[in-house]
Amino acid sequence: MRVEETVDIAAGPQDVWAVLADVERWPIWTASVSAVRLLTPAPLAVGSRVEVRQPRLPQAVWTVSALTPGRSFSWESTGPGVRSIGDHEIVPAGTGSRATLRFTQTGPMSPVVGTLMSGLIRRYVRTEAAGLKVRCEQG
Repeated sequence: MRVEETVDIAAGPQDVWAVLADVERWPIWTASVSAVRLLTPAPLAVGSRVEVRQPRLPQAVWTVSALTPGRSFSWESTGPGVRSIGDHEIVPAGTGSRATLRFTQTGPMSPVVGTLMSGLIRRYVRTEAAGLKVRCEQG
């Protein structure tokens, strides 16, 4: 399963990055996340581990697998038969930014999980993109 949402934001890439990379504050601007806790010291870096709680989903620990400061980060979480990958990318667009949020699941159980959870996951990715836009444009 793969879900992707792109949103244009009337804020500079560095401002969007500051909001996106401050993962512990995500619950402030997206209803798709109820709690986030860094398990390793800030700032976010490759190898950082982050505990994420989301409504209607089991608690998960995500590990940052790639990070380009000011531009993008990816993190991964694994469960029985499923590997989940979240990609977050910001690029300049006109006088603002374009953010792309992507969620991918692989593994032998991913078709089952995708069938059961695809609607919720799509809604959460849309909610996160919309919330990021509102938060960044509010200043």
